[in-house]
Amino acid sequence: MQFLPKTIPEIQPEIQPVNESPPELVTFDVGGMKCAGCAKAVERQLMQYSGVISACVNLAVEVATVECQPGAVDAEALAKKLTDNGFPSQSRLGENQREAEAATIERRRQEIRQQIKQLTIALILIILSGLGHVLGTKAPILSNIWFHWGLATLALLLPGRPIIVDGCRSLWRNAPNMNTLVALGAVTAYTASNAALLFPRMGWECFFDEPVMLLGFILLGKTLEQQARRRAASALQALIALQPAKARLVDFKLPSLDWRSEELPLNSTSEVYNPQYIEIPADRVRVGEWLQVLPGEKIPVDGEICEGKTTIDESMLTGESLPVLKQPGDTVAAGTINKSGAVVMRATRTGKETTVAQMVALVQAAQTRKAPIQNLADTVAGYFVYGVMAISVLTFLFWYFAGTHIWPSVLLGHGAMDMGHGAMNMGNELPIIHYQSPLLLSLKLAIAVLVIACPCALGLATPTAILVGSGIGAERGLLIRGGDVLERVHQLDTVVFDKTGTLTTGNLTLTDYLPIFQNSEWDLNSDINVGNRQDACSTIDGVSGRVDSKLLQLAAAVERGACHPIAAAILLEAQQQGLPLLAAEDFCTEPGLGVSALVEGRRVFAGNAEWMKEQGVAVATELSGSLQGKTAVYVASEGVLLGVIGLKDTLRPDAKATVERLRGMGLRVMMLTGDTPSAAAATAQQLGLAAADVLAGVRPEGKARAIALLQAQGCKVAVVGDGINDAPALAQADVGIGLHCGTDVAVETAQIVLMRNALMDVVESIELGRATFNKIRQNLFWAFGYNTLGIPVAAGILLPATGILLSPAAAGAFMAFSSVSVVTNSLFLRRGFRA
Repeated sequence: MQFLPKTIPEIQPEIQPVNESPPELVTFDVGGMKCAGCAKAVERQLMQYSGVISACVNLAVEVATVECQPGAVDAEALAKKLTDNGFPSQSRLGENQREAEAATIERRRQEIRQQIKQLTIALILIILSGLGHVLGTKAPILSNIWFHWGLATLALLLPGRPIIVDGCRSLWRNAPNMNTLVALGAVTAYTASNAALLFPRMGWECFFDEPVMLLGFILLGKTLEQQARRRAASALQALIALQPAKARLVDFKLPSLDWRSEELPLNSTSEVYNPQYIEIPADRVRVGEWLQVLPGEKIPVDGEICEGKTTIDESMLTGESLPVLKQPGDTVAAGTINKSGAVVMRATRTGKETTVAQMVALVQAAQTRKAPIQNLADTVAGYFVYGVMAISVLTFLFWYFAGTHIWPSVLLGHGAMDMGHGAMNMGNELPIIHYQSPLLLSLKLAIAVLVIACPCALGLATPTAILVGSGIGAERGLLIRGGDVLERVHQLDTVVFDKTGTLTTGNLTLTDYLPIFQNSEWDLNSDINVGNRQDACSTIDGVSGRVDSKLLQLAAAVERGACHPIAAAILLEAQQQGLPLLAAEDFCTEPGLGVSALVEGRRVFAGNAEWMKEQGVAVATELSGSLQGKTAVYVASEGVLLGVIGLKDTLRPDAKATVERLRGMGLRVMMLTGDTPSAAAATAQQLGLAAADVLAGVRPEGKARAIALLQAQGCKVAVVGDGINDAPALAQADVGIGLHCGTDVAVETAQIVLMRNALMDVVESIELGRATFNKIRQNLFWAFGYNTLGIPVAAGILLPATGILLSPAAAGAFMAFSSVSVVTNSLFLRRGFRA
């Protein structure tokens, strides 16, 4: 099978002006939001502030992210503006993440406690109201109309007061919300019942039970919704809780320090003066300081083990349950747990630079970014309450002036869905009413329309699904940057892998070794016939003893200036052969081609065949053929080829299974590499990739053009790479998937970061993205469908044919159920991703 590198057409990129100062991001905790209409109102207020470029508000986590011009926005002033407009806000700028999150969690707990208190009162009132109908004449006091008037009045003044006050304020600020609809419905029902009570000659019925039951159902729904939202956010809170509070600072140079000791002073007052260690807040640790970590303690910051050996539980960061062995020289991440031995480590990253802090930042950013599919819901939510109030008025006018005259039978009796309890009169009994006035029936239907409409379901549809999905990803070491990424993941049809370090382990080994010169001295003046030297090619394994060549020394000296798996393999081989490194200077790297340096006063080049041609060095075709399926590194100086080194990489253990799984999901799998066609062919053959799915010999800038070409053909492309040489392609792709290397989690060009560095996680991240996006679509379908069907039913569309009348209390119950159902459906996402 012959693999040839494909020619990638030049695509001239559009020249964009360079922004000297990137936009500044400011995050706010925003309270007082009750529905999607509130979130839209907050966004409008933020966008009106001078210097704000864009604003994104997340109803589920009550967070607003503002992108603004650097130095143009006073965060505190902006927070005060929101607070003055009824949305208590606080900027997170400059705050300790742990403290800010703790304050937010405590605030939400207080809100839930307050809601439970109000719900308890409302339920007691509902029980008393229900007993009056159940017992009837057996309990004259409970069935007395004035008793029910008192229950309704208490319901409005106690549990219903915050809802009514907030609803009225929102209407006054020209930003009506869900509470506005509920307040209008409850107050109207209460007022109409009072009119019936005070003017019995009108023949109206009293329905004081309606505001009592309405407010009770609304509070029950809000409480369940808040609890479900807390569960949805639990993964992020657990991630934040990983960040240690304390660190044990030690002086590693003190001879008295015994880092193996697990016995520490118990007297806290003497710890400060103990010469061996001192406890300080973890966020005060500086890079380069030495820290002692005992068994069972959390690693305080990112660092490197200096003394001791232990196993580390990295499950919360990577999802890997088995502890990982750590020895001197190995890296450790903040928040992971030391399981077995006492160690001394040196801090390399602190504060917001640690792995767990960056993970928290990525997950929080993901939860505030919307999916484009949510735009329709947001647009509708902005005008939703106004529309519902207009429909309510039209419902009243229709039934009062036309409906009751066209279908007079609707005034007789109650429908099956009428949850009212009949009329109440001035006596002790609650007689069954067989006739309703047109005015009262029209009013009931108008109230039901106000109450059944639910903007909350629209506002919670996307953010709750993203909240749960990003939380599941964080638990499994999959960091997905937001709802827009999830939507693009759902649209993918092509996955393009980098080869070296992605499909392969990246741990290259020397397999072939061909020095063109056999004399021990570096003689560049000899007359060399490359074509006659093929017999000198041999494998490393076939050479007895050490490889005696200046070629390896030269290659190692030059590659010392590069950061690439090839350079690491050559340096390792030189070290294993015991060859001293030659002095080199003036290093120059050409990405995708090779590296050069001055060695012993002469410019030496090490790279691929294309690099050699650019330097005017001839490479015989027979020489390339002898290294079929391997990576060839040519070494030359002053236009003369000194030799060639062959290297081979090995596939990741899960590479083939990953490719097969992706194909099983209906995705096209391709390989894009800067390696030679023969090396790419060898890897592709092991993976079962066809020649048409392999692009070889592509330089880093050419990779972005290759992806752009695929996109121009209509493909939705994901690129999987290590985030370094593949950065242009990752940025160009519809979805960039970066494999996490070391402790650098912030692969800025990737939209998905795989913490475990396991290739099979590509499959899991795409499956999670698809499942989360499907939940978003289900939630939006339910939210739109509920309102599309519920509002007409509440308006009485079924009343003439079936006699079904939806009372305000029943409408309130359905509205509460709609919000809870959306959040609960999002939580069901966990069922498909259980460990």
